[in-house]
Amino acid sequence: RKYLVVYLLAALSDWLQGPYVYALYDAYGYSQHDIAVLFVAGFGSSMVFGSFVGGMADQCGRRKFVILFSVIYALSCMTKHFKNFQILMIGRLLGGVATSLLFSVFEAWLIGAHANAGVMSHLGKSFSMAQYGNSIVAIIAGQIANRAANYAEFKPTSDDSGFYTGGYLGPFDVSLVALVACGLLGATLWEENYGKTTKSSASGALKNAFTATIRSPDILSCGIISSLFEGSMYIFVFMWTPALTTLAKEEMGDSFEGLPFGIIFSTFMVCCMAGSSIFSIAMEKLKPEQLAVTVFGVAALAFAMVVFSTNATSTFLAMNLFEVCVGMYFPSMGTMKGMIVPEDKRAAIYNLFRIPLNFIVLFSLLTDLSPKTSFTLCGTMMVIATFL
Repeated sequence: RKYLVVYLLAALSDWLQGPYVYALYDAYGYSQHDIAVLFVAGFGSSMVFGSFVGGMADQCGRRKFVILFSVIYALSCMTKHFKNFQILMIGRLLGGVATSLLFSVFEAWLIGAHANAGVMSHLGKSFSMAQYGNSIVAIIAGQIANRAANYAEFKPTSDDSGFYTGGYLGPFDVSLVALVACGLLGATLWEENYGKTTKSSASGALKNAFTATIRSPDILSCGIISSLFEGSMYIFVFMWTPALTTLAKEEMGDSFEGLPFGIIFSTFMVCCMAGSSIFSIAMEKLKPEQLAVTVFGVAALAFAMVVFSTNATSTFLAMNLFEVCVGMYFPSMGTMKGMIVPEDKRAAIYNLFRIPLNFIVLFSLLTDLSPKTSFTLCGTMMVIATFL
């Protein structure tokens, strides 16, 4: 429960921002190329700096780095109020580091807490609850962000000011409040835990994590598989909107008035919740690795259905099937990593896993792939993951 309160506040802060980052940059008048540069900077920052902060978290304390996550992400939110490109770039760099911490340090703390309490058998259930709660939070965040974005007019504080308020900045302001609460509750509710390491530099911690990964076939395989699945997931996030929009326009012609993206997103999140519930039931009879293979196989099938589908309805159903797989993936992969990755290098290795993931995401951002080609790539990665 202590973990869920803090983690779900962190997840809330992230979900609040997601749908409005591109829209905010566009409202400031930046071109698609400029916006792409900002996004690439964010993922590049996550890939480079995130590799080092994981090892530092293992050494200095994971709770401290959860608090640091809150501070860094809060600063990133504050930069969004400025129209200046350089300040927005700083915000993206900070956001990239914060994202690496969100997807590594929280999970490392949870596994460490289970290990210290001698309840590792409960780990799968904890991950399932976290994923289920994350889906609920995502739905709530969508509603809150929508209201916040429409609460006040988007405008500068004065005619010659580069500081803006209102409009698409609303969700970032609400996210800032969630981050403050996350940091305060993390500091008061959580006990500190560490990777049991000797003191070394950040680069030394990264080198140790890399060596441990290369020398262990299980850790290496785990890292490759997680990068393939999560890379596919990010590509899906970028591509589902244009894919459904194109098909709907072809079917409806001049009568097309837009898609209900809020309802579609909420449906995806309900499917994620269903996936985490299925994992909770299935884990009583199947091992996490068996569930993971099933997830990858079904995900490959879902992408094949998307690629070969010729109408929006069947494409949407296939996308929902993939979201069920997402709901099953995170608790199953979290449980496997908890068993495979050594405790003393956990956060460092988790961030190391994100390097190939970020390469995949950067590739999708920097190339002009069509939705169908992108989904074909995703399906191929899922087939590879199934047989690894």
